[in-house]
Amino acid sequence: MKRPEGHQQVIPYLILENAAGFFDFTKQVFGAVEKHRSYQDDGKTLRHGEVRIGDSTIMFGQSSEAWGTANAGLFIYVEDADASFKKALAAGATEVMAVADQGYGRSGGVKDPFGNTWWVTAL
Repeated sequence: MKRPEGHQQVIPYLILENAAGFFDFTKQVFGAVEKHRSYQDDGKTLRHGEVRIGDSTIMFGQSSEAWGTANAGLFIYVEDADASFKKALAAGATEVMAVADQGYGRSGGVKDPFGNTWWVTAL
């Protein structure tokens, strides 16, 4: 089987308490593009979602009693760490580490409303 176009070799797969809300957060903060959305038989519960940020895909689904929650720590390169950090806070994230100049670039950390930590670092 050939890897689907737009999928890197390793893709994070998150299982979240509010998977549908994750779409909006990634679009608002990082300019993500929604690539896929499918629902359980009830037509309301997100079964599987995919967003693309730059050249990377993130897959995710709704947590349940059977699957629990599986959050992630994500490192993301952005054009402007300060601007992305502020967007994340405005979208409901909380500060983990203030944006500051580091040896590897200007970087800061936020925890999104879904339990994931994002390390936002300027290119």
